Amino acid sequence: MNEKLSFACDYAKGAHPDILQRMMRTNMISTAGYGLDDISGSARDRIRKACGCERAAVEFLVGGTQTNAVMIDALLRSYQGVIAAETGHISVHEAGAIEGNGHKVLAIPHQYGKISAGAVEKYLDDYYNDANHEHMVMPGMVYLSHPTEYGTLYSKAELQAFRNVCDKYGIYLYVDGARLAYALPCPENDVTLKCLADLCDAFYIGGTKCGALFGEAVVVPKPEKIPHLFTIIKQHGALMAKGRLLGIQFDELFRDDLYMKIGKPAIESAERIRKALQQKRYRFYFDSPTNQIFVVVENDAMKMLGEKVEYGFWEKYDDDHTVIRFATDWATTEAETNALIDIL
Repeated sequence: MNEKLSFACDYAKGAHPDILQRMMRTNMISTAGYGLDDISGSARDRIRKACGCERAAVEFLVGGTQTNAVMIDALLRSYQGVIAAETGHISVHEAGAIEGNGHKVLAIPHQYGKISAGAVEKYLDDYYNDANHEHMVMPGMVYLSHPTEYGTLYSKAELQAFRNVCDKYGIYLYVDGARLAYALPCPENDVTLKCLADLCDAFYIGGTKCGALFGEAVVVPKPEKIPHLFTIIKQHGALMAKGRLLGIQFDELFRDDLYMKIGKPAIESAERIRKALQQKRYRFYFDSPTNQIFVVVENDAMKMLGEKVEYGFWEKYDDDHTVIRFATDWATTEAETNALIDIL
């Protein structure tokens, strides 16, 4: 077993005990396949209720890259691309999955992982004012992550601004919620599941990084925008035969508001670590309010730290310094947090 403290990512642990117990209890039950079972039906109903959108289409997929690739391809025409931050997951860490489906990622500058509605509008204005735009990739969607890859948050007002721009130009708004459970309990957050259902054409609720063994739940508030989504998922090789394994996880995550609370330990642990870093005069790369902490450290100190703690390499800062990331998760304990603070 690895004796190092694990703060490298938020998907290193298994699953919430409630999920594992439910899987054991239902292990020998025979059900319909492909998510057509009663448990998956219950999970869909719970998610619709949490989103305040009884008519939404809800589908379950295995992982975030798969979900983004399927949904972006399902929404866009063959000649369209998707606007995203240069640091967006689809821009950097999905190995060209979106381009592999034939859709260019139209990357624009960011501010700590966030793009602005104004920048998107300028991009669209520039596109349509270019006399040669028919020869170019047409923007058909705005992709956001909430929280972003830098752990930063969009506000409800910012999402509304994106919605206004998307309506003006007739394009889609899609939100990647891989770490959504770490936004919902954050004091700085004012975006709810209902906000996402009201303002987005599609979004997904992350499970893999938020207490599930694996899995993401796609929500399409107006199902007519993607006819035959089930078939499209199948066409992409993304339809899980034993779909009830996904349904069980989200049925538990949305029982008794567990998903709304599951990220709270991560937020509390991250805040304690930030305060310890401040007291020890560490240099923050920038301020992030959720479960990811970005710190600038000397390369020699980074090597010594790596002997006791697993952290995430983020980027080179200069010849002598590196930006590293500490990520807490839904199961980070007080003892683990204390141990990291002692090492720091």
